[in-house]
Amino acid sequence: MKRVIVALSTAAILAACGGKQAGVASVDTTALKQKAVAEEQARVKAEKQEKEDEAARRRAASPRVVYVNPPVGSSANPVSSGSGTAVEQRRGMSSRTKGALIGAGAGAIAGGLIGKNAKGAIIGGVVGAGTGYVIGRAKDKKAGRLPNQ
Repeated sequence: MKRVIVALSTAAILAACGGKQAGVASVDTTALKQKAVAEEQARVKAEKQEKEDEAARRRAASPRVVYVNPPVGSSANPVSSGSGTAVEQRRGMSSRTKGALIGAGAGAIAGGLIGKNAKGAIIGGVVGAGTGYVIGRAKDKKAGRLPNQ
């Protein structure tokens, strides 16, 4: 009987406590997690902005200059004193090159299907490349990549 009373009283005491101690403030972990996530996002954003700024500084520090119309007799030295026109170099493939490549591929496929042999594919590739080059050159002129001649 003593054991039953001790067990019941122990259970009553534990149930009355409810697992929390009086006077101890509970910590809101979701607010702490949100704050940590926000700080991490701010840090990543700052690093990304710093990298972009560094890349912009490098691009601004070294502009590339290409002579479109080099002076007569000075093809080896583009920095010589002449009446050449300096234009900033653009990156990437020109529309002329893209057009020639796409035209050559399409012409070769079409020529191979129509002619049913390698000769038709070669002729189709050459004609397609020429047509693609002409169309790409017109696009480059319109975009200002080439001077109008």
